[in-house]
Amino acid sequence: MPTRALVFDFDGTLADTESAVLQSWQEVFREHRTELPLAAWYAVIGTQHTTPAMFALLAEHAPDIDPEALRPITKARVLKLLEDLGPREGVLSYLETAKRQGLKLAVASSSSGAWVNPHLERLGIDHYFDAVLTGDRHKAKPDPDLYLAALDALGTDASETIAFEDTPHGVTSAKAAGLTCVAVPNAITERLDFRHADVVLPSFTAKPLDALLSR
Repeated sequence: MPTRALVFDFDGTLADTESAVLQSWQEVFREHRTELPLAAWYAVIGTQHTTPAMFALLAEHAPDIDPEALRPITKARVLKLLEDLGPREGVLSYLETAKRQGLKLAVASSSSGAWVNPHLERLGIDHYFDAVLTGDRHKAKPDPDLYLAALDALGTDASETIAFEDTPHGVTSAKAAGLTCVAVPNAITERLDFRHADVVLPSFTAKPLDALLSR
């Protein structure tokens, strides 16, 4: 069956926001005289549990922390790091090719709409997408709900839709919804296990979308 739609994760897939978020948390942990174990980060990356998990872990080393006081500080740091960030290399080519071929496009992200939508606008890619599904309205990954909602919004079947993800949790979500899933890890997630993805690409520039679809 021919492909009719593409659904992209946002953080780490369309733009490498995860590097900035990780750096921000590492700085917070170091300010409290401890290190953030990367294993703990990898355990929650791509889900909706990152922030509470980080605060819970930090509290083990610094019981006197005030998460509500730290929350705006960590957010401000991330936004500063993201000021000059653009889409991942090759993303614009994929989006342009998809639109040229008449494919429907959606974003399925565990992050909130308040996070995703402004970034899509800042990156100048919001106009490509027919639907944006976010974790404040749907169950976060690895639950399949976001991808099922994307299929419903686009009016396509799983068998004719391809998902693009950068984390194993995201791949699990897409596969549970029945989609073919292409993993495109970034510098933070490239060492993780993507054996359950249908295709693994080192970057969006490694294979043009035309070639991927013909495969």
